[in-house]
Amino acid sequence: MATLGYHCAHEQHPPSELLRLARLAESSGFGAGMCSDHLHPWLPEQGQSGFSWSWLGSALEATGLSFGTVCAPGDRYHPAMVAQASATLAQMYPGRFWVSLASGEALNEHVTGAPWPAKPQRNARLRECVELIRALWRGEVVDHDGLVTVRRARLYTTPAEPPPIVAAALTEETARWAGGWADALVTVAAEPDALRRVVDAFREGGGEGKPLFLQVALSYADTDDEALRNAWREWRQAGLEPAQLADLPTPEAFAEACRDVSPEALRERLRISSEPARFVDWLARDAELGFERIFLHNLGRNQEAFIEAFAARVLPALR
Repeated sequence: MATLGYHCAHEQHPPSELLRLARLAESSGFGAGMCSDHLHPWLPEQGQSGFSWSWLGSALEATGLSFGTVCAPGDRYHPAMVAQASATLAQMYPGRFWVSLASGEALNEHVTGAPWPAKPQRNARLRECVELIRALWRGEVVDHDGLVTVRRARLYTTPAEPPPIVAAALTEETARWAGGWADALVTVAAEPDALRRVVDAFREGGGEGKPLFLQVALSYADTDDEALRNAWREWRQAGLEPAQLADLPTPEAFAEACRDVSPEALRERLRISSEPARFVDWLARDAELGFERIFLHNLGRNQEAFIEAFAARVLPALR
């Protein structure tokens, strides 16, 4: 059965609180961890954006969980810095850290002032960065001129075993493209047929036999109405299209784009319920598609109640 993990959302909670929640999730039976990496939250009212790389060292030390994060090398993060940060965590916590590399979102990357590339160019830059990071992990001296520039970079502290590079993909096209170079895939929850198409595309592109991770945005509360209110208040950008998620530059721009997103529209995009049994059914279907790690992101601020309820009624049912 899949390992159920706890997703730590830096957009919504101060890093000190997320560390406390990660400890609580582990003691309650969650088997893995994952965190977001944001310079800005999606919406102003989400209100936070702790630095994931600082926090990951604390989380890996404070718990026995494995952890990963999604980041976008090539703009705000130079690939040499991603290589150094990830090599350090992998050296300190062997076998417990993975890094997911993606083409990024203007929301976080626009702050450098560089032009925001179109998706094909972002993908090409990502592919370059993947190879540069792997070369640095091998201890090579790297000189490179391309969509990114590297001048005589070398890591003197390298991990005995490089961390897995997990491709983040929202679409079939990206998943198929990533199958040939990624060590694993992470995607987001969707209807079974749509999710199956993403999985199949990754496998067809070269990912057959490679691990599959899933991030599940959900809203659990005491009543269905409360769960829906929490989802709309905290995560209404889920009602936007993927291109908007990638290209809108600021939390204020997201708030404006979300003005017409109704609470009911989120029912089609997110898993919203007060019944733990419904989540058991949803997650069992995910596991049947081959996902070996499923990270649960409860969108409301009721994190302790979510952890307690799922520890009692969801995790045992899926074991």
